[in-house]
Amino acid sequence: MKTEWNIGFEDPWAFALLGIIPLLVAWYIFFGKRGATAFRVSSVSVLRKLPRSFRQRTRFLPFVLRMLAIAICIVALARPRGSIGYETVSKEGIDIVMAMDVSVSMLAQDFDTNRLHIAKKLAKEFINERPDDRFGLVAFSGESVTRSPLTSDRNLVKKKISELETGILPNGTAIGLGLATSVARLKDSEAKSKVIILLTDGVNNSGFISPHSAAELAQVYGIRVYTIGVGTTGRALSPVSISPSGQLYFDYIDVEIDEQMLNDIAEMTGGKYFRAVDEDSMKKIYKEIDQLERTKIQVTEYRNRPDLFFWFVALAGAIFVIEYILRLLVYRTIP
Repeated sequence: MKTEWNIGFEDPWAFALLGIIPLLVAWYIFFGKRGATAFRVSSVSVLRKLPRSFRQRTRFLPFVLRMLAIAICIVALARPRGSIGYETVSKEGIDIVMAMDVSVSMLAQDFDTNRLHIAKKLAKEFINERPDDRFGLVAFSGESVTRSPLTSDRNLVKKKISELETGILPNGTAIGLGLATSVARLKDSEAKSKVIILLTDGVNNSGFISPHSAAELAQVYGIRVYTIGVGTTGRALSPVSISPSGQLYFDYIDVEIDEQMLNDIAEMTGGKYFRAVDEDSMKKIYKEIDQLERTKIQVTEYRNRPDLFFWFVALAGAIFVIEYILRLLVYRTIP
């Protein structure tokens, strides 16, 4: 790591006030002696032979200290900020949109709790492991919606993931629409690597854009799509109906995932298809994606930019106090 001290100013216009310093010096030279006490003597020859005292030799010191304190106050008004040290490091800077299925079938209980709960939990853990990336969030069921645009604020994205629940959109599974919305969030990105992680547990049965058409859009914009099919093999305890009061009724039904379609999307865009049959397998999938998506970029980072305003004010205040004490105790004049 290279280290050096740099300083910058937020309000450099304040330096114009330094122009009052020469005016104060001129005033002191031409008018400052008027207040001195005068007395008559017959001859100054004897006085000239006397050695000059420390007080006489340094009589300008209080004035110099006052000018210095005023100058430091002006520098403080310019709002100095320091930058201490910098380094050039390699980072993985990638833009990632997470497209998550929030259809009612995501409440199926073939995982420890339900699919949606585990998917949200592991998505947040994945984000925690990638501090240098920007993330966005798209939710889809019968329709799709952007829950978070691309942002480096990981806490915001994790909050939006926590808020995902079934019923926020019309029921159904619009995989193509969810993918197309994700592409729209990434198409203008200037990142070297653009990725969509699409997670679903069903078959495309809604929306006006087919999954293959959306995959072609992703291909055009150089976006890789990793697809994750969620659900155990065979049958799973899943929602089958809902009462007028909103209570869900569960029964065992066959798990249907269009794996061929998800695999086609991944192949068309240079990504990869995964099947998550439980929490452990989904965790391994996220780890594998984490390892696959590592693009090194060189970044110069500046460490620590403290606001130095109060330090300069404190220094000026200390000099004013020293100047006052010297005038009071050392350079005091008799009226």
